[in-house]
Amino acid sequence: MKLGFLIKNGTVVDGTGAPAYRADVRVTDDVISEIGPDLERRGREQVIDATGCYVAPGFMETHNHFDAPMWWLPSMEPMPGYGVTTSINGNCGFGAAPISADPAVKAEAVKIFSFFEDIPEKPFLERLPWDWQRWSEYRASLERNVKLPLNFAAYCGHIPLRLTVMGLEAWDRAATPDEIARMAELLDDALGAGAIGLSTNLLDNDGQDRPILTKKADDAEWSALLDVLERHPGKVLQVIVDYVMRVDAPQSMERVTRLVRGRNVRVQVTGAVPTLAFQDRLVSGALDMHEARKAEGLDVWAGYHHVASTILIGFINSLVWAQTNNYVWNEIIEERDEQKKLAMLADPEWRARARASWDSIRDVSRAKSPDAFELFDSETNAGPTGILLSQFMRERGYDHPSDALADWVIDNGVHSNLRMEEAAKHDAAMRYVFDDPKAIGNISDAGAHGKMFCGIGDNVLLLTRHVRDKNDLTIEQAVHILTGRIADFFNLLPERGTLHVGKKADITVFDLDEIERRPEFKRFDVPDGEGGVTYRYSRDPAPMRLTLVNGEATFVRGEFTGKFPGRIVTAEAPGRTAQLQAAE
Repeated sequence: MKLGFLIKNGTVVDGTGAPAYRADVRVTDDVISEIGPDLERRGREQVIDATGCYVAPGFMETHNHFDAPMWWLPSMEPMPGYGVTTSINGNCGFGAAPISADPAVKAEAVKIFSFFEDIPEKPFLERLPWDWQRWSEYRASLERNVKLPLNFAAYCGHIPLRLTVMGLEAWDRAATPDEIARMAELLDDALGAGAIGLSTNLLDNDGQDRPILTKKADDAEWSALLDVLERHPGKVLQVIVDYVMRVDAPQSMERVTRLVRGRNVRVQVTGAVPTLAFQDRLVSGALDMHEARKAEGLDVWAGYHHVASTILIGFINSLVWAQTNNYVWNEIIEERDEQKKLAMLADPEWRARARASWDSIRDVSRAKSPDAFELFDSETNAGPTGILLSQFMRERGYDHPSDALADWVIDNGVHSNLRMEEAAKHDAAMRYVFDDPKAIGNISDAGAHGKMFCGIGDNVLLLTRHVRDKNDLTIEQAVHILTGRIADFFNLLPERGTLHVGKKADITVFDLDEIERRPEFKRFDVPDGEGGVTYRYSRDPAPMRLTLVNGEATFVRGEFTGKFPGRIVTAEAPGRTAQLQAAE
């Protein structure tokens, strides 16, 4: 029997954007049972003194990639220490289900996911039980085999759909009518089993500049999958588009808009509004397009993140080179033998191609500028470190950044790293998405890119940077962005996302003066597939005073409790909230 909680003397921020107010909050079993002043303890309730603290709905991560890592990192640490109670996965068209019975096709699905999201391939193949083919079987396996410290929701990915039906030919062609029908049937299975929607990818090219296989989907395939989404009210479509590399987002969004026009389908376009300062010339056109979609009455939301991550870039495993179209430098990543990497870096023919590759990086990407790269850490300690690549060039008399970097890596070793500091945000674009009721934030990419950045903890940066320090958001606005607005988009509001009586007790309690997004450090707890471990970036807890998931504490007194009360959650059909409120 759960003892229950009585959270005393806090300031409630309910997640709707409504003004905060002083009240106590009672939790009985897994729900919020009472909110009011001066509540008395009942029975053996645990009393939490929230004096000086805000009491808010648990924070929701809208864009994670724990589909594989949660199998070897069940604590999803440090999420509980940052007040996270719900994680949305299966983003960007990727996913662990459905999966083909053909071992070669399954291996390809894992390889694609691992490459684009920087998730170790060997543990992905070895630690998951792979006792499923359909998404519904995947969910059943999750419930049998994985304990969750927070609530878990996932899209069905378009990439595994195509691969499961078409095999390796999914890279090369459009689907046949029979294949489209089979994809539709598998998507129907997924949505019926609780997938929150369909995610697809119009962003990525691989290390050989090969467009991601979902770009091969023709209108007939799109229409069939949208037909399935319409048959499942409350489910959503996620599309990621490109305002960074090929900058074809406007064309992608025009196509998506045409395909969803006249349909009852909610859409999130991740990247629809560029929010980085160096994208300034793109912002006004993107905002005009978004406003036009809203004026037309389309249910299309813009996805964004409030922080650009500080990125570590290596020479063993890094997506950055391929994703910035620097494909010759990506050859260093693809070469697994470390001595051969060094030989390539010294080879005059490779260097000539590398200079040309660097020069071909599009001007919109800051990865073209040697001012963007800090020489960060050295395997050999030869150095220099702590200076920009541009400064290194000046001091050593280099004419080209590619040559300078090649020599630095030769001296410092292929296990050395560069760092790209957080890119400045576009102030007007950020103000727009903060205020826009059809913009969904907190896209942190946590769970992916573990050797590049952490992602977990970015939610707290919204509170500290924008509420406490810059004072350009109120606490009510920031909590709404992290909770109620997200729950509204995903149709989770009937049970979660706001702090009201009858809701599931997903709650976080924090003192705004105590919390910080803590510094990143290397944590060696990722299986390397060779019997050992490698590292990922993590950080210490914010810390929150308390994190409750379904009425159980996952973080309290500065520590993860070891409790796993999370559940697989899914959307309610639109209108369900009103029905429940009427019944109450």
